Amino acid sequence: MDTVLLFNENTSRPVATISMKEIPTQSLHHIISSNQYLALPRLSSQSILDSLCPCEWNKPRKRLCVVLVTEDSQCHDPHRQSFRLYAQSAPYNPERVRFAYIYHSKQSDFVNSLIPSGKEIEPLLRIVIIWRRDTSQVKYEWLPDKWEIENDLNETVNKLETTISKLLKSSEALTYEAFVKDLFDEHAKGIFGRIFAKLMMFSESVYEGLSKDQVLPALSVVGTVVFIVAVGYFMAYLVRLEEESIKKQREKEGRDRTENKNPTYQPELKLHELRAEKYNGLVRLLKPGCRTIILVLDMQSRQHLIPPFHKAVWPYRKNKTLMFAYMYIERGLSWYKELLQLSLPEERDLNINPRNCVGTVLALNGHRKYFCMFHAKHPETKRKQNDKDKKSDRWKGSEKDCEAAAFIGFDTDSSESDDDVLLEGNLLDGFSNWLDRLFEGTTQRFYINYWPEFPNK
Repeated sequence: MDTVLLFNENTSRPVATISMKEIPTQSLHHIISSNQYLALPRLSSQSILDSLCPCEWNKPRKRLCVVLVTEDSQCHDPHRQSFRLYAQSAPYNPERVRFAYIYHSKQSDFVNSLIPSGKEIEPLLRIVIIWRRDTSQVKYEWLPDKWEIENDLNETVNKLETTISKLLKSSEALTYEAFVKDLFDEHAKGIFGRIFAKLMMFSESVYEGLSKDQVLPALSVVGTVVFIVAVGYFMAYLVRLEEESIKKQREKEGRDRTENKNPTYQPELKLHELRAEKYNGLVRLLKPGCRTIILVLDMQSRQHLIPPFHKAVWPYRKNKTLMFAYMYIERGLSWYKELLQLSLPEERDLNINPRNCVGTVLALNGHRKYFCMFHAKHPETKRKQNDKDKKSDRWKGSEKDCEAAAFIGFDTDSSESDDDVLLEGNLLDGFSNWLDRLFEGTTQRFYINYWPEFPNK
């Protein structure tokens, strides 16, 4: 035997009972739907208002909703309890009269719309009787006295019953009329609450719908995806750590270079010494368009000639077609003598004083087999003589100069005459200007048939 007992606020006795051998589902739904509200429910949403006080346009069949206005406070609990006891014993058909209460603080818009304009009515603990003609239009009547429990409760009850009985008559009308908004849904969840509830419902439906055979493949797929994502994140994390490490290392190296950097430091310009093992690379095997500029010096003049030579060729250090070198006259005197003899139009024995050759600069073009020469006493460098005829006479009239070039020291045994002495520090005066003319192509070129062998000493 199956038995169902349904209780409301009064737990001493059930409001509905059903006892059958087998209770049909329809009967169970009917008994629950017929008693789903308490004896004194709270108007907390529009759906509850529509269920308790449905709209009725026909005056003879109008439905009244008797509402006690209270606050959500424990001090109003006795008033609600007293009103509940009266609602349970009220001699009215629930289809025509329903009792309820409402929180003024939570439904202030609805309650305030029931206060007549020009009237000063304190709604708390007052009873309002409502007849809903449609969803927004209501007629209502306020009970003149508050629902007090200390004094004159019986008189208040009598006035309430008299008012309800009068308003149930089809000939009687309620005093006031108003247009109201829908009740605020006090049970509505926020957007996050609704999303969470939807997710919970979805998870429950998925859990109930999946069998063990379906769960294992799904878990395998999910595990694989999670593993791939985790590995990808881990690899990205390692790459980021490596990039940060490289960046910090570069910053540290940059700081070290900045701290250790000498403000006067300049990139090195390498000067090669012309020797037998470097001769091919510096002269014979030069690529087309490349030249080697060679300073002739000796051990005594090295300290005086290298710095001004370095300073003069420094602006051309980035030119990839140029190489710079120096040659000790003691080591390469025979090569130098043969080079000069090859440049003469006729064979002639030269007697060269090594000291007079110090300070000479040779610009060698290894591919085209010619060279240009600079010396402080070379007639080409004496730009003060602007008269071409005088220069021609000077080239032809000097017995100790050759026809093709007036080289210094060919036929002299002494170092210099007393009238025309040059100090070592002045041997490269005018060399920078000569370099400009060299790259302009205006210097004299001395062609040879081949490059002589450099002595292997």
